[in-house]
Amino acid sequence: MKIGHYTLANNLFLAPMAGVTDRPFRQLCRRLGAGMVVSEMITANKTLWASKKSLLRANHDGEPEPRAIQIAGTDPAMMAEAAQHNVAQGAHIIDINMGCPAKKVCNVMAGSALLQNEPLVAQILESVVNAVDVPVTLKIRTGWDHDHRNGVAIARIAEQSGIQALAVHGRTRADAYRGDAEYDTIAEIKSAINIPVIANGDISTPEKAKQVLDYTHADAVMIGRAAQGNPWIFQQINHFLNHGEHLAAPDVAEVSQILIEHLHTLYEFYGDYTGVRMARKHIAWYSKGFRNGNPFRQHMNTLELPQQQLDYTEQFFAQLAQQEMVAA
Repeated sequence: MKIGHYTLANNLFLAPMAGVTDRPFRQLCRRLGAGMVVSEMITANKTLWASKKSLLRANHDGEPEPRAIQIAGTDPAMMAEAAQHNVAQGAHIIDINMGCPAKKVCNVMAGSALLQNEPLVAQILESVVNAVDVPVTLKIRTGWDHDHRNGVAIARIAEQSGIQALAVHGRTRADAYRGDAEYDTIAEIKSAINIPVIANGDISTPEKAKQVLDYTHADAVMIGRAAQGNPWIFQQINHFLNHGEHLAAPDVAEVSQILIEHLHTLYEFYGDYTGVRMARKHIAWYSKGFRNGNPFRQHMNTLELPQQQLDYTEQFFAQLAQQEMVAA
C-alpha cells in the first residue's frame, strides 16, 4: 500500500476521530499494528490555529513517517493555506475531511455537507493539491442521503483533482452512524477510479475486514470505533489477513499493561487535569465487557488525580486476573 512515495507497513488505517485519535492513541495503535494513522480534524480557520485544542491536535512530535494531518473547511483558499501551514509544521500527508456527519460541522457546510456541492468539492481539492508538494488524500461518505449517493462522482472528481488516496465510509451523511454500513457503493467507487481506495465502516473483526476487502476489492480498510479500548485489533486483523488464523486476544494482565501505559502517555501529553478527564473515556472503553465494569467506571469518574486513576485501574484488573486464575 502506497500513498505518494510513502510505502505503508500494511493496509490497516486508524480512522481520524475527534477527541480520540490524539498523539498518544495514534502512537499506541501504530505500535499495535496500524499501518497508517491520521490526526484529529483541524479547522481551516486560521484564527483558531493557536488555540490549545488545535495545537494539541496538530502535535505529532516523535511520530514516524508518514505523519498525516486532517483539515476541514469550506473555502478553497483557506483550505490551501491550512494545508501549507500544516506541511510547514511537519505534516507529510494532508487529508481532507468530507466525511464528518457532525451537525456542528455540517451546519457550516463542511465535512460531509460538502458532498451536496460537487463544483465546490472540485475547487477545494484542486486548491489544496496545488498548494502543497506532499500527497493529499480525501475522506468521504457514500453521499448526502440515500437518494443522493454520489460517491462515485465525487471519487472521479477526487482522482481528476490529484488526490492520492480515497477513504470511503459506507454510510451517507443522513445515516450518521445509524444502521449498517453498505459496501456496494465502495465497490463501485473502487471499480471507477485507479487511486487507492480505503473502505471504512463497521469493520470490527478480522473476518469482517477480510470480507470487506474481498467484496469491495478496496486496497485497505480503516478502523474507527472498533479500535476504542481495543487498539490491538490491528494486530489481530493483520495476523488473520496474512495467516488465515486468529491471534489470541490479550489476557487481563496484557490489557491492564496496555491501558496503564496509555494512561501515562495521556497525563504526559495533556497534563494532569485534562489528562485525567481524557483518560476516563478510554478507561471506560477498555473495561467494557469485563465483570463489575459498570461500578468500576462509575467510581472512576469521581477520581480527580492521575495516581488515583492508576491505582484504581491496577486494583480492578488485578482482581480480574485473580478471578481468571481461580476459574482456570
